[in-house]
Amino acid sequence: MADKLRVVVRPDGTSAFVYHDALAPLAQRPGAVTTRASHVEPCPGGWSADMRPSGGPVLGPFTLRAEALAAEREWLSQTWGL
Repeated sequence: MADKLRVVVRPDGTSAFVYHDALAPLAQRPGAVTTRASHVEPCPGGWSADMRPSGGPVLGPFTLRAEALAAEREWLSQTWGL
């Protein structure tokens, strides 16, 4: 696993992380609720990263899906510390 996995635990006890199979035990704990932080989808002109579920903007368009995924991760890193 090349990337570091980060879990942010907020003062209210909730946690946030970018889902990775290695973190599945956290997401599968009793009472856990998983919510989507964003959507990477095709759009006119390429791909976009829609950060509105997290209160952010729509990023893009990007030529490649990988670019939209990188922008999504960067936004989450800067905004949530992930």
